[in-house]
Amino acid sequence: MKTFVKYEALGNDYLVLEAKGDAAELGEEFIRKVCDRHFGVGSDGILFGPLESHVADFRLKIFNPDGSEAEKSGNGLRIFSRHLLETKRVIVGKTFTVETLGGIV
Repeated sequence: MKTFVKYEALGNDYLVLEAKGDAAELGEEFIRKVCDRHFGVGSDGILFGPLESHVADFRLKIFNPDGSEAEKSGNGLRIFSRHLLETKRVIVGKTFTVETLGGIV
């Protein structure tokens, strides 16, 4: 059983799954089922992290509802930042970086 937190930002909702293993464990079928609005929790995607990064403070994998990995998502990053704040990994006013498939933000 995987645990998650669901957030909404400017009309998009994402599930944040804390990284406690490899993203490959999720699998496309699991992602599709969980994101389904009729038979799952329903979301615009899954934010999997924070992961260790050698080039940024945090690394994040962003998955679309079809199971593919997205390069970036503005609202996804906004939600992930809020999650980092709520879990006391960052503090208000301090700059931090997040590595995504599309680069460092």
